[in-house]
Amino acid sequence: MSTNAHESVSSEDSVKKIFHEIPRGKPKSGRVWKTVRTERFSKIKQDKMFTTSWAKKMSLREEKKRLKEMQEQLKTDKDKEKQLRRERIEANKKRKLENQRRSEIVQPIRNTAKIKKMKKKQLRMIETR
Repeated sequence: MSTNAHESVSSEDSVKKIFHEIPRGKPKSGRVWKTVRTERFSKIKQDKMFTTSWAKKMSLREEKKRLKEMQEQLKTDKDKEKQLRRERIEANKKRKLENQRRSEIVQPIRNTAKIKKMKKKQLRMIETR
């Protein structure tokens, strides 16, 4: 039986060789540029993926973490500076307005009957405080 099994395997190989030697016609799909695959996809030897060591992976992780913290710190510093600048501008505006109000010459109207006699332009100039 062993000789019979051996003969069948060798005959299969010879059939495969003969089959591959027969010139192929035009493919049904019309894609003549495609190469004919002779072996299964799983049999094709694939390259090993690039792997890094655990220590290197951890060091990269630490580096990333430090970089992120540094970016966060820079952002908070920038925000603080912006906030301080905004507050300073606001305080300056307020002080300027107070100084302007102090320097104005104000004449209080004691006689309210005068308001009724005033013209429109003069009425527009009146401010209540």
